[in-house]
Amino acid sequence: MPFTPFHFGPSALIGLPLKRWIDIPVFVLANVVIDFEPLAVMVFRPNYPLHGYFHTFLIGGILGLLWGLVAYPLKPVWRFLMGLVGLSYQPTLPKMMISGMLGIWLHVIIDSMYHNGMNPFFPITGDPFYGIISYSKVLFICNISCVAALVIYAFLALYNMGKLGEK
Repeated sequence: MPFTPFHFGPSALIGLPLKRWIDIPVFVLANVVIDFEPLAVMVFRPNYPLHGYFHTFLIGGILGLLWGLVAYPLKPVWRFLMGLVGLSYQPTLPKMMISGMLGIWLHVIIDSMYHNGMNPFFPITGDPFYGIISYSKVLFICNISCVAALVIYAFLALYNMGKLGEK
């Protein structure tokens, strides 16, 4: 969806509890990286689908691996930003690359539920996810995920600052 912020709730809801195994900045920002494709289509209007090859598990997965690789040299930036929001951060290259791939795959699943014409299993055509749930329910789940992620974030941030667990 070209309105990437709707993806932040589900990705944060998954990433925060699994932060030991998922690189949160890479996982969450994978949702921004992939949506450069529909943005470019809207701006330049090529003869290309709004959600094309990057919005597939195959090409999107490769893009996610590359995003993790590109993000790796920025570890000090991610560590600083995670510190600002009160979260610990232990990046590794494999963790960042896998997180990029998984973040894009989550994005593909969400988009393919309500964008007709996607081919998430390219080169196989068709979208088995389309219409599983309505557009309004997808947005509702994304918004509720955001609220739940904020609760988890508050708990983790307070715990990391030593506010929880004290007597």
